[in-house]
Amino acid sequence: MTACEFGAIVDRKRLPTPFQSAKKTPHPLTIRLKEIEMKALLLLEYKQLAVTDFDEPDVAARDVLIQIRACGICGSDIHGYDGSSGRRIPPLVMGHEAAGVVSSVGSEVGGFGVGDHVTFDSTVSCGNCYFCRRGDINLCDNRRVLGVSCGEYRRHGAFAEYVAVPQHICYRLPASLPFEHAAMIEAVSVAVHAANRTPVTLGDTAVVVGSGMIGLLVIQAIRLAGCSTVIAVDLDESRLEKAKLLGADVALKADAVDVPDEVHKLTGGRGADVVLEVVGATQTIKAAVACARKGGMLTLIGNLAPTVEMPLQAIVTRELSVFGSCASSGEYPACIDLLEKGAIRVEPLITAKASLEEGPDWFSRLYQGEAGAMKVILDPTL
Repeated sequence: MTACEFGAIVDRKRLPTPFQSAKKTPHPLTIRLKEIEMKALLLLEYKQLAVTDFDEPDVAARDVLIQIRACGICGSDIHGYDGSSGRRIPPLVMGHEAAGVVSSVGSEVGGFGVGDHVTFDSTVSCGNCYFCRRGDINLCDNRRVLGVSCGEYRRHGAFAEYVAVPQHICYRLPASLPFEHAAMIEAVSVAVHAANRTPVTLGDTAVVVGSGMIGLLVIQAIRLAGCSTVIAVDLDESRLEKAKLLGADVALKADAVDVPDEVHKLTGGRGADVVLEVVGATQTIKAAVACARKGGMLTLIGNLAPTVEMPLQAIVTRELSVFGSCASSGEYPACIDLLEKGAIRVEPLITAKASLEEGPDWFSRLYQGEAGAMKVILDPTL
């Protein structure tokens, strides 16, 4: 397709998509009509978003069609917005942190019905490969991520009125859980998975390097895992204040103190038992290694850069155990329970709730680094 042809399609608000026409309804309990479009927030080209008409997705035999009630703007979406990640090639409907109401189900779906409140994993796993059969669904050989277009595949996401996903990645929600909180479950699951990957002994001291969105959730998750002291590290004072609000015992501003030196002072000269790095850059990884005690545990969650320098001799001679943590792997039910009981809090992390039409403006503001902004939730029903 030429650029002119694509422009003509944009003008007609009929954009290229692998989705086929399907039935639609403004309410999940009404009879769905044929050949009706939905609204979607489309990345037309890098740094250019527009709300446009978009064909609703087909519902395969084992799919669930969900009316989206909340979808969070993830940091990875912001990196996709400007093309820096290489995983949001336009045209694409982004969005993978979402929750909503079941609108219809495929002919072979069991366990879900119209009107159910649900969320879903961001990773579409195949269920058949070696890793899926082991239960390591985040390592699926055929994994695809919602709202990602990376050259190998294009999978439209949830910045839209409806999305269709396989039933095996769906999870029912309690009716009492607000949709905007449920949309945070994907991020919570990343933090809980990282805590599960980290060997913790009751009473351990943990350092969390990076107090952004995921870091603030990791602070809560690692305390639940058994750490009695949690030290938060960041450059942003407002984030550190939020870290203390959400359970950090100590907050260290990385450009104001020597972080490893402070951590050693706080731990009787030993260093922290476990360190979780939630940035993914050479400088922060070096700091994380320096904070760990001999024989300590280091979990890497941040994924900012494809290649970083590692202080090899410090890791080897101090016999540190290093763990990588990718996405989540079956933690959704636990995360739903933790949110419902208030054991992990997400409300302080939500900056705003907005409509799809307000989405382009919020993407621009977040991309420009709006001060104090954390999670913005888009609701297509607004």
